[in-house]
Amino acid sequence: MATNSIIIRLEINHAEATFGDVASVIGKAGGDITSIDVIRPGQETSIRDVTVDVNDSAEPYIVEMLKQHAGIKVINISDRTFLMHLGGKISIQPTVPIKNRDDLSRAYTPGVARVCTAIHEDPLKAYSLTIKRNTVAVVTDGTAVLGLGDIGAHAAAPVMEGKAMLFKQLADVDAFPICLDTKDTEEIIRTVKAMSPIFGGINLEDISSPRCFEIEARLDQELDIPVFHDDQHGTAIVVMAGLFNALKVTGKRIDRIRVVVNGIGAAGVSICKMLLAAGVKRLIPVDKEGAIWYGGRYEHPMWQWLAEQPQVEANPGTLQEVIPDTDVFIGVSRGGLLHAEDVKRMNPGSIVFAMANPNPEIAPEEAIPHVRVFATGRSDYPNQINNVLVFPGIFRGALDCRAQRINEPMKLAAARAIAAVVSDNELNEQYIIPSIFNELVVSKVRQAVIETAILTGTARRIPPDFR
Repeated sequence: MATNSIIIRLEINHAEATFGDVASVIGKAGGDITSIDVIRPGQETSIRDVTVDVNDSAEPYIVEMLKQHAGIKVINISDRTFLMHLGGKISIQPTVPIKNRDDLSRAYTPGVARVCTAIHEDPLKAYSLTIKRNTVAVVTDGTAVLGLGDIGAHAAAPVMEGKAMLFKQLADVDAFPICLDTKDTEEIIRTVKAMSPIFGGINLEDISSPRCFEIEARLDQELDIPVFHDDQHGTAIVVMAGLFNALKVTGKRIDRIRVVVNGIGAAGVSICKMLLAAGVKRLIPVDKEGAIWYGGRYEHPMWQWLAEQPQVEANPGTLQEVIPDTDVFIGVSRGGLLHAEDVKRMNPGSIVFAMANPNPEIAPEEAIPHVRVFATGRSDYPNQINNVLVFPGIFRGALDCRAQRINEPMKLAAARAIAAVVSDNELNEQYIIPSIFNELVVSKVRQAVIETAILTGTARRIPPDFR
């Protein structure tokens, strides 16, 4: 159940109620007091701000119980998450001050004209004379936002702002949210291409399938800067990182495992592609209509591509029919699709990545007794598969070497780099993936991405620390 933190401002009449009464009411209603601030002390009455962690469903109950208690007046309720978002979460700051007229003439007219002319004569100078070398556009149309679905461009903005914050804090990349009020594939492609001169990279985000495949493929082909759809490739890279380490824990080889991927949308297709690139020989993609099988015919272009890969098994069936004798289950679908009886029929030493949010494909308590390694997309269980581990470092590396694109070898190198952050001494069933706050992640991913970009010929610059 979703939890939240609220601040309740209360006026307490000391003749009728004590703070102990407040704490008792909140505790009985299901809240957990985390801090108390005295706003206005007094002998007869006092005003206090009480910060409470609470389940979303219990919040109105707590407020109502407080209102009903004699001597307690509820003045205001503030949601700490909403307070964080007041005025937005990012801003633009100049890198040099303008203190006098001379500074102004250099930063703006007339001095800036010389810089413009230099870039006109050599467009590559934009990388050294503008923000291009360190700027990424986070682009969405708001059609597949988190678990909320098609909520539109305006409502998607807080997520894109949050992503821009992570870019800056984790990798010192300047990212800006671009929320497009259109679902037209061609219009999105035209718009991104038209605004691309100021950006060093494009991070596509929360665009629904199957349009996301064409949008990314076209932009990757038609632009000379890296284009990366995080919902596809970010998720796939972290899954591969976790799987590399899970296989080390179980002692299994990637070319001998049988893998089910459930949910063949944007993330599922990319996961399947990376599994094949990494050496998986027996793959069963499953969607709501059942297994996608080798030799089948499908209208969805990515499903048809999978049906043409010889590593994909040729037997149709439901999830429950194909799960027996598998080594790995990877879920990017919805909660409650898998049960204890299903995972019991997997091979010994099984690996289950149940990543549907907020509810995994199988509850951890139901799966863990029967599997060797278990991971989710949630932060309240071990082994969180979180694409925040990927995009800061992969763009940091791509920008630093001015890569023309982020190719498949770079993605696989990023996965291996993330896996390698977990040392052999640290590796165990409960720790196959590093924390997003591990400072080694961005630097290791950056290094791997640059090395691979140089080796594959997509780098246009070798950073000084690589010479």
